[in-house]
Amino acid sequence: MGAFGARAHGERLARMRASPRWGGDGFRNVQPIDPGLRDPTAARPTLSEFLCGGPRRAPDAPLPSVDPRATWARPPDSGLRATWLGHSTVLIEIDGVRVLTDPVWGARASPFRLLGPRRFQPVPLRLRELPTVDAVLVSHDHYDHLDYPTIRALARHSAVPFVTSLGVGAHLQAWGVAPERITELDWWESHRLPGTGVTVTAAPSQHFSGRGLKDRNATLWSSLVVRGERHAVFFSGDTGLTPEYASIRERLGPFDLVMLEVGAYHPSWGDIHLGPANALKAHALLGGGALLPVHWGTFSLALHDWDEPVETLLRLADPQAGALLLPRLGEAVEPAQAESPEPWWRTAAHATPHAAESEELPPARLRQLPWPLD
Repeated sequence: MGAFGARAHGERLARMRASPRWGGDGFRNVQPIDPGLRDPTAARPTLSEFLCGGPRRAPDAPLPSVDPRATWARPPDSGLRATWLGHSTVLIEIDGVRVLTDPVWGARASPFRLLGPRRFQPVPLRLRELPTVDAVLVSHDHYDHLDYPTIRALARHSAVPFVTSLGVGAHLQAWGVAPERITELDWWESHRLPGTGVTVTAAPSQHFSGRGLKDRNATLWSSLVVRGERHAVFFSGDTGLTPEYASIRERLGPFDLVMLEVGAYHPSWGDIHLGPANALKAHALLGGGALLPVHWGTFSLALHDWDEPVETLLRLADPQAGALLLPRLGEAVEPAQAESPEPWWRTAAHATPHAAESEELPPARLRQLPWPLD
């Protein structure tokens, strides 16, 4: 079992099969994107391209980051603040409640300690240095969103509740999270965090799931909406462009903060990731609001330059559509106090060739990674 997780059974499996999204042998997207979730007209990347990469798959040094703990010690002036901690991990402070999205402190987006995509960017602080959070949100079960060592550490050292998509609770429970701490949601289902005025709602996304060779789409994938008494936040998880975003706006909007994935995309992957141009289209469908790009700046999971997603976003974004938030890693930002974005990442723009995924990072960079987690 280990990092591959566990399959659902019993009441959990029965609830999954009762979902409108269940298709007999797994979950399905609203919009059909077959065959195989790929665009058959686009050339697929070769194994060599993935393993050897190119000269700009990673920066030549860790990116600038900020220790957010001093900021976290005081509440946000506006009641809403977000701190991007790398990839899709964001600490959201909303109306007196803290929630953490897709926490990944592990060294690799992989089931293996020595193989698979290794992070090129350290987390700004150790997992144990986080403040107390009221909930952990997990959008789906891919390795760069559901991280085995991080969940194990959270299960050992805290009683934080988890809110996630249907079926993902089987992994969490197998890794030591008590079942009473796990809430699994189908699309359009909501859960109010106990003792708070904050509700988490699962909403559609266009993606897939799986951690092994035989569990494709065995669990659901979701976007997530966090709504407090004064503010609302949208978190995409992983998704392609889908007209369902208009329905999300109508049913769950408007949003003060929209967090959309912009990295790890390729034409041959069809409509399972947004990329920066489609992220802006999705942002418009969602009705605007401050835009915080996620899913970049941590792992090399595609063939594009490591900074291409954010450079393209900066070039294409319309200032009239809402503030574009481009904080440094660990820099806490309040959408209501947003300033003009600055291209801070260009200080690390000169990259060295990306090492093969089976190789280790140089010791100097490895020492900067916050590992072990506990």
